[in-house]
Amino acid sequence: MRFNINLSSEPFQPKRPLVAASVAVGLVLVALLAVLVSLAVQERSSAAETRQAIARLEERRRQLEREQTELEQTLKKPENAEVLNTVLFLNSLLYRKGISWTKVFDDLEAVMPYNVRLISIRPQVDARGAVELDMVVGAQSQLPVIEMLKRMEQNPVFGSTAVHNWIPPTQTEPYYRYRVTVTYGQQL
Repeated sequence: MRFNINLSSEPFQPKRPLVAASVAVGLVLVALLAVLVSLAVQERSSAAETRQAIARLEERRRQLEREQTELEQTLKKPENAEVLNTVLFLNSLLYRKGISWTKVFDDLEAVMPYNVRLISIRPQVDARGAVELDMVVGAQSQLPVIEMLKRMEQNPVFGSTAVHNWIPPTQTEPYYRYRVTVTYGQQL
């Protein structure tokens, strides 16, 4: 009879492949750590440059605000009030003068049906420089005016339209009269 007796405290196990795999995984992890550290350093330097650029822009903004405040203080002085009013008046005249009537009438001609009459037109310029046309149009029936409004809304030159009121025909005025406001795409 034969007995298998192992005199070692632990039986033999092949650990060499496990150790080799562990070393390989460790090397890969160290390489990844090095890549992440280099990316973090690059990101830190990039962030520092961005912070410096933001600081320069912020200082420039503060400087411009100081200059604007100084100019506003100068304009608010009583001796400059008359000049400021004159400048504002002249600027509004120049804005109105900047509207091309030929272009306005060409664009209106493209959207107005033949049986709609333009009775009056008054352009208005807002603070942003956008032009709004306040018009009174007339027609013998309501359908041509509705057609004109549809064409204006489909035309890229004109913006939103609003009908403020309308007056039916009378004995002295044979037309339906509509007061229409439309934003106009001509820039000053």
